[in-house]
Amino acid sequence: MRATECLRLIHVCLDVQTSRRYGSFMKTSLKRATICLDPDVHRALRLKAVETDRTVSDLVNEAVRLRLAEDAEDLAAFEERAHEPNLPFEDVVKEFKLH
Repeated sequence: MRATECLRLIHVCLDVQTSRRYGSFMKTSLKRATICLDPDVHRALRLKAVETDRTVSDLVNEAVRLRLAEDAEDLAAFEERAHEPNLPFEDVVKEFKLH
């Protein structure tokens, strides 16, 4: 990574880190975290935040919550199928063998 790319990445980290630092509107239950985003992703988030009258933090929170909900659904599906027998890979492949 070139030095200019590192500086751009650091700049993005600082932008995200300080995006909701000030103001009485900040909820006390929020936890602060620094994340590093690809500059194109950060630019897209900023534009979407402006267009939707939301903060970058709100958009990131929503995206993370949706992704975690998907993971929870996957885990539930695995638990539902835990009682099913395991099939050896060789047996499954044999079913596709051409006659």
